[in-house]
Amino acid sequence: MQMIPIKPLQPLDAQIILPGSKSFTQRALIIAALASGSSLVKGALFSEDTAYLARALQLLGADIKRQQGNMVIQGTGGRIKNPRQDLYLENNGTALRLLTTVVCLGSGPFVLTGTHRLLERPVHSLLKALNSQGVKASGKDKEGFPPVLIEAQGLQGGSITLDRIESSQYVSSLLISAPYGREDLRLRLEGPVVSRPYIDMTVGVMRDFGAEVVTPGADYYQVSHQSRYLGRTYAIEGDVSSASYFFLAAALGHGRVQAGPVFPHTRQGDIGFLDILKQCGHKVRIGESEVEVIGGDPVAGEKSFDLGDMPDMVPSLAVLAACRPGRTIIRNVAHLRLKESNRLEALVNELGKTGIESRETDDGLIITGGRPHGAEIETYKDHRIAMSFAILGLTTPGIFIKDPDCVQKSFPGFWQALDAL
Repeated sequence: MQMIPIKPLQPLDAQIILPGSKSFTQRALIIAALASGSSLVKGALFSEDTAYLARALQLLGADIKRQQGNMVIQGTGGRIKNPRQDLYLENNGTALRLLTTVVCLGSGPFVLTGTHRLLERPVHSLLKALNSQGVKASGKDKEGFPPVLIEAQGLQGGSITLDRIESSQYVSSLLISAPYGREDLRLRLEGPVVSRPYIDMTVGVMRDFGAEVVTPGADYYQVSHQSRYLGRTYAIEGDVSSASYFFLAAALGHGRVQAGPVFPHTRQGDIGFLDILKQCGHKVRIGESEVEVIGGDPVAGEKSFDLGDMPDMVPSLAVLAACRPGRTIIRNVAHLRLKESNRLEALVNELGKTGIESRETDDGLIITGGRPHGAEIETYKDHRIAMSFAILGLTTPGIFIKDPDCVQKSFPGFWQALDAL
């Protein structure tokens, strides 16, 4: 297995141009593929995840072309083609869940599948909701898990209640395809909802493309089946999740990093990581289209953070906690056990290699900060484990990252950006 060393770097003073947001890119691609007419998605992220999604959308009838740093999509108008072959999505859980409802708009059998790890990620509640819509939806080999088998004959619409919401992607999946149902969708959510900002992002992109979505009450969404998506020019903002690694670098190295394009009122929930940095003693300045972080002396003592709305920030916070004097409690992220890796277990294992004490709880982690030392970091084919521990290596000599190519999933230019520092 390939392994690369990370060279310590101090002081740090850098400006970073961010890749496009993966979350925005995937939603915009799917909605543009459903739209009538042509769309130009500017600043789209080109990564492993978005490439598998684009191939699947092409099989479903959309025409997608890369044009310099943009994507041009000729939409289907909601008329989904049956490719008569499996839609392989590698380990792209977002694409699998969002497309599970999209293919219901077609006719006949569809199979959505991917890597062994993707097949371990549950979709039970989404399949149950689709069955209530007159779709025959099931796990092809194991009930509630991919490969997903859909016997499609359109979506009915009407009233749905989701009460076991292991992922906000279930909600986004039902919302995105709702304009093409036979009647309006009335979707109620019951119980706790993780990663809620991603639902707000979905609703925002839907509205941007012309859908009528109203929220008459808390956890209640209505989507008009008479409002269809129309092709348009759509600009993708920078990926705040990717920015977090460089903000972390500034914090650990008492340096300065400016990153953009990031906007003050972004719908990306991971912007909340900046509040965590401020609570831990670092300075943050948010401009019109960029964010600047200046590392300070870390605040000592016990701190507790609820990361239910920004679970992708847990690896970054874990590395920050490893270098901060005191105990850090991370809560409300039990669903991280179902991501690209079991991230909670992975973080405990790799922090332990660097000499940092940590342990899993029912819904998160407890980390006791100290002085990490060098180690060979296993990445578990998980891009976020690789990138967060690479940043640790900027201030901790002797960090080696195994399987560095796993960052292709979300940030193909990560190592080049790190070298440019």
